[in-house]
Amino acid sequence: MTGYHPDILAPGLDVVFCGLNPATTAVADGHNFSSRSNRFWRALHGAGFTDVCLQPCDERRLLEYGCGITTVVERATRKADDVSTDEFRSARPGFEAKIRKYRPRAIGFLGKRALTAMLGRSDIDWGRYPGGFAGTEAWVLPNPSGLNRNFTLDALIGAYAELRVALDGA
Repeated sequence: MTGYHPDILAPGLDVVFCGLNPATTAVADGHNFSSRSNRFWRALHGAGFTDVCLQPCDERRLLEYGCGITTVVERATRKADDVSTDEFRSARPGFEAKIRKYRPRAIGFLGKRALTAMLGRSDIDWGRYPGGFAGTEAWVLPNPSGLNRNFTLDALIGAYAELRVALDGA
């Protein structure tokens, strides 16, 4: 789909969820996290970020809940592994500028790959990232892709809920 852009952003959101890059299915459908196997929308709802389980076509409603979506790399691929470490590093300056421009309270990286590549570190843990990123509180959350079998839906919900509780308590 021409004109597709993965960003759902506004200044001062509570959290921006950050994917690695758009999936080719998302570009074809025109909506983020549109693959039937992706668990993003169910995890957000289960963690209490939304009071209803949004569908990909409802993605702009995330703004009503103080949430947004972006990606580090804008190039769509069939698999996230198709994005190289160098591509993440090259995307960092523009990505940091975007986060500084929109100033969310927190950024939730969906998976470790982009953050570890951008920072040149391999020792990043799940949960709150102590150093933050681009002047914003940063969290490392499990990737909701259906291909990520290391985390059950319940584990995703638990990790995302930890972020939501931290935001509610701040």
